[in-house]
Amino acid sequence: MSQVSVRDDEVDIVIAAIEPDLTSFLEEWRAVFSRFHLIIIKDPDIKGELKIPGGFNYDTYTKADIQQIIGPSNAATFSGYSCRYFGYLLSKKKYIISIDDDCIPAKDTKGIQVDAIAQHINNLLTPATPFFFNTLYDPFCKGADFVRGYPFSLRNGVSCALSCGLWLNLADLDAPTQALKPELRNTRYVDAVLTVPARAMMPMSGINIAFDRELVGPALLPSFKLAKEGKFRWETVEDVWTGMCVKVVCDHLGYGVKTGLPYVWRKERGNAIESLKKEWEGVKLMEEVVPFFQSMKLTPAAKTAEDCVIEIAAAVKEQLGRIDPVFTRAADSMVEWVQLWKTVKTRT
Repeated sequence: MSQVSVRDDEVDIVIAAIEPDLTSFLEEWRAVFSRFHLIIIKDPDIKGELKIPGGFNYDTYTKADIQQIIGPSNAATFSGYSCRYFGYLLSKKKYIISIDDDCIPAKDTKGIQVDAIAQHINNLLTPATPFFFNTLYDPFCKGADFVRGYPFSLRNGVSCALSCGLWLNLADLDAPTQALKPELRNTRYVDAVLTVPARAMMPMSGINIAFDRELVGPALLPSFKLAKEGKFRWETVEDVWTGMCVKVVCDHLGYGVKTGLPYVWRKERGNAIESLKKEWEGVKLMEEVVPFFQSMKLTPAAKTAEDCVIEIAAAVKEQLGRIDPVFTRAADSMVEWVQLWKTVKTRT
């Protein structure tokens, strides 16, 4: 891995507190997290005070803070896993990293604990190569390079805006797959990073991600809410929708997206069969969503992430809105998010 050269005060770690007691989670991450500022958002639907051990530099935000800043009518947008987006909104740092509170540090094949923050930052600091696929993975990783036949005109790469990490143990499968294979666990640690090719969509998981807020912050948005959305990853698709939005934005603006390292170890949580009752709506809707994003093309007038989101929202309402009202609501939420992003940023 190339040397990380970013100041600690350029990074915010955003944590969505789905459970009030964060003691075990933060103790597991102490060696990695204690150098950085944490933004902890308490899910507005959970009861009880947050329990946070000492020795961390953090700010916490609750339902009252959400309502004060964005108003009571929009507070529901930030419930469940979507509460993390409130942290994205308030952060003033260039780099944002977010890891779910049911994850602990993973160990690599040598038994060494993975520094997920350093790897995410390295992914973001080194160029991405979305316009021509390098078969030796990320050419900027230690021990790799561009293969024979890779055009020299493309070897400088482009800025990487999004880093999508992976998971050991409980992989981020959908509820139908996990219900059919209840014993399936991911034990394969693949020491590799890939740039996702331009125009290729992917199901981004919000469990373990990092992004450059200055490049694509407004495209990381809480807009797609299922009618029966629950409190487990199996029961949501908001991050998958967001991932396709931000991928379209990156493709249009000429940025890259990486996936692979770093890994986290994901603990057991929830019941896939029970979650299937809630997520099935999202599973069906994805069959409409994916072709839409695959064919999405933005106009030359869209020069910023905010511009891109507004254009995507208009297309969502026009092309998908007639299929299901959830898409119309998503489009409206996307426009509201951009307005909210601009309003909050002008205050700071």
